Amino acid sequence: MAVLSYRDLAELARELGVSVAPSTVLRWVVRYVPEFEKCWQAYERPVGDSWRVDETYLKVGGQWIYLYRAVDKQGKTVESYLSRTRDVTAAKAFFRKALKRHGEPRVITLDGFEPTHAALRRMGMNNEFNYRWDDPVHIRNCPYLNNVVEQDHRRIKQRIRPMLGFKRFETAAVTIRGIELAAKIKKQQFNLKPLTRKATTAPEIWAAVLAA
Repeated sequence: MAVLSYRDLAELARELGVSVAPSTVLRWVVRYVPEFEKCWQAYERPVGDSWRVDETYLKVGGQWIYLYRAVDKQGKTVESYLSRTRDVTAAKAFFRKALKRHGEPRVITLDGFEPTHAALRRMGMNNEFNYRWDDPVHIRNCPYLNNVVEQDHRRIKQRIRPMLGFKRFETAAVTIRGIELAAKIKKQQFNLKPLTRKATTAPEIWAAVLAA
């Protein structure tokens, strides 16, 4: 499947009789992605209880920044978080976001990067999740099992590559959230049965989700 840039989308729109600049398409993404996320969240299926966590990186304004991501063992997207740093503070922010949205998993699999382990230890000792009591969250180091999230990084980067880089951190963060949302739709992470009784085509389903 071809991966389209904003310029490609502007050209397609022009062929349909709509004159729009690539920068306008970008402004639409920044404006509407947060609203789309809220609408789709009502239909989100639960993720699995075995999380695979890893960080990847990309350039924004000529500087390397870090994308924290987690998927379950089936490859379903759990959460993502863009950070200017790769350290304990960033890892804590990512895990807090994931735990708030999905609750505690049964197991969290990490690679060997120590600050990520330290973040979970400190959160656990601060009672932010079950770290010490009966049936605690199991935290393990197993790079082999994290292949599933590393492979999933590639799908995200494949979507980012045609955009030829980001200039602003905030724009990159919102755009990646939109890419993650589209990936979750493709992975069938939403229960659309209540909608598909009346809506059958993709445009109809989108309209039904936004109208709910």
